[in-house]
Amino acid sequence: MLTHSPAPAENQSVGSLRKGAELLIVDECPENIQVLRDMLEQDYNISSASTMKEVLGMVNQSQKPDLVLLDLFEQSGEGFKICSLLKNNLKTSDIPVIIMAARNDLDDQIQGLSLGAADFILKPFHIPLLKARINNHLNLKSKTDMLEHLAHIDCLTHIPNRRRFDTVLKQEWRRAIRAGTSLAILMADLDDFKGYNDLHGNGDDYLRVVADCLSNVLQRPGDLIARYGGEEFVVLLPDCDLENAVAIAERMRIAVESLPVEHLISSDSKPATISVGCAAERPDLTHNATQLIERADQNLYKAKSLGKNQVWGRLEDEDRNKNE
Repeated sequence: MLTHSPAPAENQSVGSLRKGAELLIVDECPENIQVLRDMLEQDYNISSASTMKEVLGMVNQSQKPDLVLLDLFEQSGEGFKICSLLKNNLKTSDIPVIIMAARNDLDDQIQGLSLGAADFILKPFHIPLLKARINNHLNLKSKTDMLEHLAHIDCLTHIPNRRRFDTVLKQEWRRAIRAGTSLAILMADLDDFKGYNDLHGNGDDYLRVVADCLSNVLQRPGDLIARYGGEEFVVLLPDCDLENAVAIAERMRIAVESLPVEHLISSDSKPATISVGCAAERPDLTHNATQLIERADQNLYKAKSLGKNQVWGRLEDEDRNKNE
């Protein structure tokens, strides 16, 4: 059974704890889980699992743990399998895993760290040391998450950037193949932006206002808008057919046209407008996401050629998929 070393005297500091973090304890022994729960539940939200199946069920939930305390399962070696599973799953690979072991075996430590574990700690536990290690890994993950977030945000408009769009598109493309659902892309471009910027010189403010406007049109949590480059924006609409995509694009066009941007443009300037190209299909293994982007881009140029301030979508793009 798991035991722990006594806490130090009151005046010994263990550092600043990340109270409220979600910890998942994985151990095949209920008594061990209870000991850890008693040690940690005042500072963290604790959940537990005793099998790989239970771990899978918990980490696939929307609320993922912030850190996993994983027993080595010395008899079966299941701990290494669970660690490998967590680290090879895109949904859980960024969750720090601390392996717990009763024996001080160098080979076990090397194997666990090689699989991606963040730390390796021996039983019996010294409570303040365990909390300090947990806290260090939570702080490191928080900083890493912040840097990752900043790397995916456009610094001018503060909406996702092209890198983020490309990442999410790959994920949604695979999901749509599995689910057999449609995926839509909108390519939107500000009309006459260069001339406006040359005349007024505050194009950055203009872009920020339009980015906020387009973002506010989207209603579903899974929808994504990103700055694609220059004055061009891209919108990803999971589980959306072409008819609905065109309707959303039209709402975007109207919203931009209705912007109160008197503080950005002079009285003799045209209203802010966008042109939008739409494309949608049910992804399968015979096509790729690049082709869908290209069709949306081609339809954007069609909208521009029709006089700008237009939405254009080709129904035959979706019909082709229905007939295959």
